[in-house]
Amino acid sequence: MLQQLARFLLWLTGWTPVGEIPDEPKAVIIAAPHTSNWDGFVGLTYKVAVGLDISFFAKQSLFWFPLGKLLRWLGGIPLDRSRAGSAVQKAISMFETEDSFYFALAPEGTRALKGAWKSGFYRIAIAARVPVFFGALDYGNKRIGITGRIDLTGDVDADLAEIAQFYASIEGRRPEMTTPVRFAEQKKGRL
Repeated sequence: MLQQLARFLLWLTGWTPVGEIPDEPKAVIIAAPHTSNWDGFVGLTYKVAVGLDISFFAKQSLFWFPLGKLLRWLGGIPLDRSRAGSAVQKAISMFETEDSFYFALAPEGTRALKGAWKSGFYRIAIAARVPVFFGALDYGNKRIGITGRIDLTGDVDADLAEIAQFYASIEGRRPEMTTPVRFAEQKKGRL
């Protein structure tokens, strides 16, 4: 019943689900662009509508009662942003211990315009040896879904160029707040 309600909410708000659930048992899924508080609501509604079992980090301050119970049920994992460096290792450990595991991240890290994406998704996927799928919140066309894939090569420049090409036509709710696809710590193709 909840799945039907989520499908109805997507339809009511004009969103069309596109793409398919990954056919891999484990994957990192990029959720981009992330320019609005509405992204989380639309993304979680999509997750329920298509029956996608996916985990994600959310800032620890959101895990108050009763919202915290709902977020955990939806796959949320509290993230202490003051210890953000430990998040990558925590995600890698989850990939190592689970037989099937999808993990979503918003590489922009925030809704505000920043100079670069955070590299956590990349480091997690490389260390866990899993593919990265492109989750898109395309407000321009009101489409949401997982519609692309990259098997990272370790050549950061080439991999990010392919990711940037995919997201070039995807429009966030506030396009002027879309962070460019690059890493701040990127130097000559390495992190």
